[in-house]
Amino acid sequence: MRQQREEMIESLIGQLTLEEKIDMIHGDGLFRTKGVERLGIPPLTFSDGPMGVRNEFENDQWNPIGNTDDYVTYLPSNGALAATWNPTLSYETGKVLGREARGRGKDVILAPGINIKRSPLCGRNFEYISEDPHLIGEMAVPFIQGIQEEDTAACVKHFALNNQETERLWVDVKVSERALREIYLKAFKRCVEEGDSYSLMGAYNRYLGEHCCESKELLNHILREEWQYDGMIVSDWGAVHHTKEAAESALDIEMSVTNNFDEYCMANPLKEAIERGELSEELVDEKVRNILHLMGRLHMIDGKERKAGTYNTLEHHQKALEVARESVVLLKNQEGQLPLSRQDVKKVLVIGDNANRVHSNGGGSAEIKALYEVSPLLGIKKILGGNAEVTYVQGYFADDIDQEEQEQNWQADSLENGGGSTRTIADPTKALVEKRERLRVEAVEKAKEFDTIIFVGGQNHAQDSEGHERPDMKLPYDQDKLIEELLEVNENMIVVIVSGSPVEMPWIHRVKTLVWSWYAGMEGGTATAEVLFGLVNPSGRLPESFPITHMDCSAHCIGEFPGGKTVSYKEGIFVGYRYYDTEQIPILFPFGYGLSYTEFSYDKVEIKQEGEEIGVFVTVTNYGKIAGKETVQCYVGKNDSKVERPRKELKAFAKIELQGGETKTIRLSIKKEELAYYDEIEKSFLVEAGQYQLYVGKSVADICLEESFMIQ
Repeated sequence: MRQQREEMIESLIGQLTLEEKIDMIHGDGLFRTKGVERLGIPPLTFSDGPMGVRNEFENDQWNPIGNTDDYVTYLPSNGALAATWNPTLSYETGKVLGREARGRGKDVILAPGINIKRSPLCGRNFEYISEDPHLIGEMAVPFIQGIQEEDTAACVKHFALNNQETERLWVDVKVSERALREIYLKAFKRCVEEGDSYSLMGAYNRYLGEHCCESKELLNHILREEWQYDGMIVSDWGAVHHTKEAAESALDIEMSVTNNFDEYCMANPLKEAIERGELSEELVDEKVRNILHLMGRLHMIDGKERKAGTYNTLEHHQKALEVARESVVLLKNQEGQLPLSRQDVKKVLVIGDNANRVHSNGGGSAEIKALYEVSPLLGIKKILGGNAEVTYVQGYFADDIDQEEQEQNWQADSLENGGGSTRTIADPTKALVEKRERLRVEAVEKAKEFDTIIFVGGQNHAQDSEGHERPDMKLPYDQDKLIEELLEVNENMIVVIVSGSPVEMPWIHRVKTLVWSWYAGMEGGTATAEVLFGLVNPSGRLPESFPITHMDCSAHCIGEFPGGKTVSYKEGIFVGYRYYDTEQIPILFPFGYGLSYTEFSYDKVEIKQEGEEIGVFVTVTNYGKIAGKETVQCYVGKNDSKVERPRKELKAFAKIELQGGETKTIRLSIKKEELAYYDEIEKSFLVEAGQYQLYVGKSVADICLEESFMIQ
């Protein structure tokens, strides 16, 4: 079958003119290339993004068309999906996204985003999965497989080292080869080799002085030669700067945000360079070959029936709800305040702008035209069903999120000023200070009338957004002051934070109950309310560490962030929990952390070496009265390694459901190759012989069982 496809592709290449080939390797619209009608080669169509298929734009302008046929299912963000620690849900989410992309007539969906969360300040962290490459790989591979089962190509992004938005077009990343291989490329390799991602997107930034979308080291040497990648490589929109370098790299398609399509580097300038004899036409042939190979995989040119898609089905909405339910993380439940009783609660005061806000239409290229979105306020009212009085007050004014005009125009200007910056916060005007004070006083006075108070705050897409970094981790809009004053009135106030990245919590020791939500899709508010009132037992776990302040993060206190013309990753492999846990840095909440309404005990662990795998058998008991889901996490360390290593590294996990009083023994598998470190002298991964320590627990900081094993 593959041989027939290759013969068909070579036949088509032989019939194409140079001009037709050139038309296939660059944008002929903001989200499409040009086809060759006479040979039955269709255009290739793309769409953002990880949280759903983006709305339709005019072909050559960033103007939304505005019809009613591009409303879609709004899926939980990658951060929310990662918090489920549930690869099965990731696969099912991928299938929904792939089916909806096909239903909208798209060929390539620009997802998943898997860049490492190096700093909590990066504006796109909500789009990414984790700080840990193993968790990323475990969640991204089934996501890709789900998408591609629907005859839609996944496009894993952004390759590579795209870990900040500030100066993202030009910043040159300085990183050790060991950190590059162990941390920043590891999940990409799995997405290519295990996920078989049909396409991949290059990054904006530079590495070794080369723009990533023109990089012979990243695209030619590592991706094509080392990993034997035969998929299609597309640039990020506007990430190509030089014709010769792009042509000689393994990049296949150049896309951008401007409408001068024939002037792109791989358009007329490349055609003219070939006609002058400066570049070989064979370079273009190889790019066309990869594009046609992708089209063959998607049954676009082989005459076989391609799967039909659909969107906005009840099944898709239900899947969004299932993911949202498992994404909610219970961070504190002092005195067992949660779950609230629907029968006993008669009056509820809901405070906070995020209780009444929808988030689907912001964040940059992740923005979604959602068919609907349930806010936390709506979710709470749905749950209580009219049997309790629910009063809402805004509490704080989110003054810089009214961005309708910006949302329509930001992308056209996205290549200016280095492609991104760190936000500056202007001093508030007198009128704004007065408005905030008025809302705060109103909320505090109202709180005196209620026993049950739910504060819903956090961030929105003025902070969590493409093209911007946060200046710090502080909650915006004077929320800390509001929370402190509300706690003076009612020390039992329940706090819910909606955010795509960690925030400072100066009030954490006073708050008894804290629930963490994310940008959790169209049913996010439903899931939050279900957790608050006990219809769902929370099972979310943090896919990233929550430091006390950003200056505790290794990217800031050891390395550089965001740097200037260059950024140095001096922290090396000590990213996220690898740094906090090894150096015993106090943090708010550790990687892998999350509470439940029941309790689990870990009774014994047994290790069996089975060929090239290490089998870990763990006995877990739910000794509470209600059913719950627990995520069993296995970390490995080597105290006597000849190279510097983190104290613990995640190597396996499993999410299981146990009824009250039930006991199960589960098996987790660790591949021996997962124990390797990258040797910069040998230029390869090496597994050391000797003794390793196995840590089994509920988070990286809550280890229940320890054992050792030998590798010969």
